[in-house]
Formats: sequence, C-alpha cells, structure tokens
Amino acid sequence: MKVVIFAGGRGTRIAEESSLRPKPMIEIGGKPILWHIMKIYAAYGHTEFIICLGYKGWMIKEYFVNYFIHNADLTVDLGNNSVEVHQNNAEPFKVSLVDTGLDTMTAGRLKRVLPYTNNEPFMLTYGDGVCDVDINDLIAFHRNSGKICTMTSIQAGSRFGVINMQEDGTITSFEEKPKDSGTWINGGFFVINPEIRNYLDYDADDMMWERQPMFDLAKDGQIAAYKHHGFWKCMDTLREKEEMEELWQHNPLWKKW
Repeated sequence: MKVVIFAGGRGTRIAEESSLRPKPMIEIGGKPILWHIMKIYAAYGHTEFIICLGYKGWMIKEYFVNYFIHNADLTVDLGNNSVEVHQNNAEPFKVSLVDTGLDTMTAGRLKRVLPYTNNEPFMLTYGDGVCDVDINDLIAFHRNSGKICTMTSIQAGSRFGVINMQEDGTITSFEEKPKDSGTWINGGFFVINPEIRNYLDYDADDMMWERQPMFDLAKDGQIAAYKHHGFWKCMDTLREKEEMEELWQHNPLWKKW
C-alpha cells in the first residue's frame, strides 16, 4: 500500500529551523524526520511513498536524488571521471516527489496526488510526527470498519503539569503532563479508500484536509477512529524537536526497525 506524506507546509512555528529547510527535513539523530516516518512504514513492508512538496521542495528532491550516493562507500577516480560503488546502505524506497504548490492547503495537496495512488487504498500522514502505531493492525481495523477513511486518534498529554485539589483549595497531588482524560485528537496515520475523491470534487487548494473533507466524511458516517494508546509525538516547536532528539539518543519509542 502506498503512503502519502504531507511535506509542503512552511512550518512557521519552528521558524528557527524551517527558515533554512522544509520542516520534514529537520534532522533527528542526523536524519530528517521524514526519513524516520518512512522507516516506520517500511518496518511493516510499505516502501512506496508519494511526497507532497511545496515550500523549499527542491531540497527534498535533492535529498532523494542523491540518497544512493550519500549512503554508499565510493571510490572517485578524477582522472577518468568515474565512480565505483563498493557498498550501499540505501533503503529500497520508491519515492514519487510531487510539486503540489507553494501555498496549497492540505486538501488541495491530497487531491493533486490522487492520480499517483492508482485508484487503490493508500495511507496518509504528516511530515512532522512519529509514533509506534502497529501499521498492520491499523490497516486491518480500516478494512473491517468498511469506512472510506480511518484516522489514528491519540490522547495528547498536556503541555503543563496539573494540580488536583479539594473544594477548599487544598492541593492533594501534582501530575506532570497527564493525558487528557476522555479527549481524543487527530494523530495522523490515516488509511483511505479511493472513494475519497468524491469528497475532493471541487477546488480544494484553499481548504484544509482536516476541515470540510473530514467534516463531510463524519456527516456521512464514513470515517472511523483507530484508538492508539501508545507513543505519539509531533515536532511542532523547537522544544519538541529537542525532546525528540533526546528520545532518539536514549529511548526512541517510534523506532520499529
């Protein structure tokens, strides 16, 4: 099953990094977060990707065009302008790099790459989040649901600690970044059937995928939530990038390979 990845946004909330490169190319452990996301899918045998490009998309193109050489041991003979490859550690990825517009919103980006999905079910995610979701179980859930779309839902932890107190204000305990009890949010990692085209049958360039298309799917009873209780993290700020880097060094919970 092919995997579509949104990678065209400007990433303004992490401008310290995204002013220099696309957000999906920000590195964790010396590798772009985009690579980490692709490795998650590849661990389950899904190695065909469709990348929705936009802001500084040429950098992502150059990364993959030169990927084979950058991951190989080489002998370069300058005398006869030849390159001998001794050993290569490149993954067996097949990557379609599609320019979906500089300012196109996510619904428009998705619509523009639908022809590359060959009218088959596909997966979709964002280029800035990782998790330890079981992709095989997610796909099985989607097939059993009979819906057009399945969305992985997660319970995000609060950014701040909270206090528990009695009626008179006496504090009884503290909780550091607890999960929001009963509140589920969009965690990305979708599985989608070809019929999604019927929900994008208009000019979608100025529309977010998370708005009208998903609202319409919900109205028609055609979207299901796959509840993920494990690890999930989105790199939205420099602080979250640093937290991911720390995890990678000591306990990379999303590493399935």
